[in-house]
Amino acid sequence: MAPSFTVNPHRIDPYKNFKFRVRLDGRTVAGVSKVSALRRTTEVIDYREGGESNLTRRLPGQTGFDPVTLSRGVTHDDEFESWADQVWRLGAGLGDEMALRSYRKDLVLELMNEAGQVALAYFIRRCWVSEFVALPDLDADGNGVAFESITLQNEGWERDRSVTEPTETD
Repeated sequence: MAPSFTVNPHRIDPYKNFKFRVRLDGRTVAGVSKVSALRRTTEVIDYREGGESNLTRRLPGQTGFDPVTLSRGVTHDDEFESWADQVWRLGAGLGDEMALRSYRKDLVLELMNEAGQVALAYFIRRCWVSEFVALPDLDADGNGVAFESITLQNEGWERDRSVTEPTETD
């Protein structure tokens, strides 16, 4: 069996899911505590040939990418809301509802090892905000953190192959 880690063959544990960073417009987005899964699905096309009617063949069809949701604790940073406002703004005049030049953005999602070294990175392409949650359900009996979130439609993601396995030291 081949080792799972080529640079660090002593490592047997996979990377943890709690050490990550989201980069937007070249800078880290502060306070993101949850990112939904990167999921790609290819439709299946079933067809049957006339000469082989007892056999169904399967072909790949269109591929789609699920929306990505980012969540973070509510602060005075209005970056999520400002981005959501570029798709639709309350009170905008006719034809001025959308910022066509800047409503789509590329993201970088970086997964890090326990030492804080970037181990994997993904480019998420041409994202735009389809849902913005400014405040969660509020509960006077609760003691949790208030989270805001954005749901991003995207046109695909790909792994950044320039990011290689980091050398881990003691």
